[in-house]
Parts: sequence; structure tokens; C-alpha cells
Amino acid sequence: MLDRFEAHLQACIRRYRGSREIADMLLYHFGYGGYGPARRGKRLRPSLVMRVALAEGGDLDGALGPAAAIEILHNYSLVHDDVEDCDPLRHGRQTLWSRNGVASAVNAGDALCALSVLALTEAAAQHPSGRVLRMIGVLHGAHLVMCDGQSLDLSFERSPHVTLEQYDRMIAAKTAALFGAACELGALCASCDDAAAERYRKLGRAYGMAFQIRDDVLGIWASSDATGKVVGNDIARRKWTFPVAWALQTASSPERERIAAAYASLETLDEPAVTAVIAALDAVGAREAAERALAEHLAVVRHHPVAGVRDFLLGTLNALPSS
Repeated sequence: MLDRFEAHLQACIRRYRGSREIADMLLYHFGYGGYGPARRGKRLRPSLVMRVALAEGGDLDGALGPAAAIEILHNYSLVHDDVEDCDPLRHGRQTLWSRNGVASAVNAGDALCALSVLALTEAAAQHPSGRVLRMIGVLHGAHLVMCDGQSLDLSFERSPHVTLEQYDRMIAAKTAALFGAACELGALCASCDDAAAERYRKLGRAYGMAFQIRDDVLGIWASSDATGKVVGNDIARRKWTFPVAWALQTASSPERERIAAAYASLETLDEPAVTAVIAALDAVGAREAAERALAEHLAVVRHHPVAGVRDFLLGTLNALPSS
């Protein structure tokens, strides 16, 4: 299944016939042509589209276009996120903006957004036009919500305090919405009714919330070799993650006040300050609290009746690098 998907995705990217500079950046970003093989992402979102479709009686041919569309849109968001977050590395390689400059990377991301729409319109060969239009609405409705989530995330970097409720709202938009769309697209590929499609959207949303909390934990406590990212960069940039938001709602203590002072500074933290914040998070039990919150969201997944989808979702979180 994934081999067929990778071939289809690569064909979508290679089909770009615009400027040579953008074409080169797209090949580099995905690790195709002379830039491969590169370490790839987990392909979770397209895998969800295909697995839900197959579990509900659809076929792989009808799921490949929507699966490619959501993966291309996801990569568009990664390119722009790397610019906005000033992240120099992704999967252990230079990000597009650090290699080609900010303006060129933004342009390449915009091209990926357009390609995601085109990839989805090609699904008209397997699905009625009305269903394809609904798929476009599902995917790019989630895209709009993602933009809201990213806006909240960026605004939080200028805020001295963020509540756990505000954090949950942000990740529901920035991360969980696209996972919800992936499951819903899979249901639509299999001609599921509205009620089933909505149940799958809620399933994907719950998984997305758990996924982001797990990613927050990895960003603080995992090694660079495991994640391909700069360890502690989220803390250095004062990004609001579940462990930090949770820690600041605990009772007053020297460790809690150390975290609060670091995040109230509105300045990039140096390495000693990052180390001190991580130690304080350990001391107040923020890591354990994040694991409990993750388990609460995963309870929704564990109660899903379709074993193939349920077991895949649970397995992917277990397969993430150990923190």
C-alpha cells in the first residue's frame, strides 16, 4: 500500500512544470531525484486516508488521490512552519528556508498548496464530482482551521502566559483538524454516510490531540538523533507546549516560578536557561501529566470498533521515538 502511495506521490510532485527553482526545491524537500533517498516523514495522514477507506470497503485506487493531496498539504504547512519557527533542520536535513532563503521557501510552500488541490481534483476519475467537491471542502476547511491554529501558536510566543484551555484550542486547530480530515476523507472514499464520516472525523481529532501532546514531550526530552530536530528548540523559543502550560497551573513552587520567569521574559532562552526549565518541568511532574493527558485522548481511539484502524492508530504512537 505505502509503496503504491509513494509512487503516486512522487508522480504528483514530478508533474510540476513551473519554474526550475521551485521544481528543484520540491524535489529537495521530498528527497526525490538526486536528493534522495532522504529520511521521510511517517506518512500518517495519507496512511489514515487509505486505511479507513479500505476498512470501510473502498479500494486503494480511489484513495490514492486524496491521500496524496493531504500529504502535499501537510508538507506545505511544514515548509511554512519552518519559516515561521526559524527551524534550520527537518528530518536531519536543512529546511527549505535555511537552504534557499525565506522568500523562495514561502513560494515553494504556496506551490505545494496548489498541487494539493490538483491532486484531489484528479480523484474525479474514481468518484462522483459531488463527492470530490465535498472532499475539497473537508481538506481545505481543515487547512483554514490549521491557519487559525498556527496564528494562535505564533501569538502565544509573544504572550507571558497561556492557559491549558488556550493550548488545547491551539492544538485542536493546528494539528488535530488535519488528522480529523484524513479520517473523514477515507470514509468519503468508501462512500460512507454522513454519520460515519463524522465519527471518523472525531476519531482523527482525538488521535491528533494525543499525537501533538506526544510530539511536545519528544521536543523536550527526546534526542536529536531520534527526532531529526534541534533538541530544546521549543523551550528556547518559548513555545507553549502541554508540559509548560500544565506546569504553570500547578501550585506555587520554586520550580514553577522558574518556568514562569523564563516564559515571562519574552526573550529567546540560552542553553543554561533551557536546561533549567527542563529540570523544573521534571521536578513538577509535567512529563507524567502529559502522558496522562495523552492517555485520555487515546481512550477515544481504543473504543473505536474497527480493529484495523484502531490498532494502526495505537501502533503509530507506540512507534514514535522514545522520550
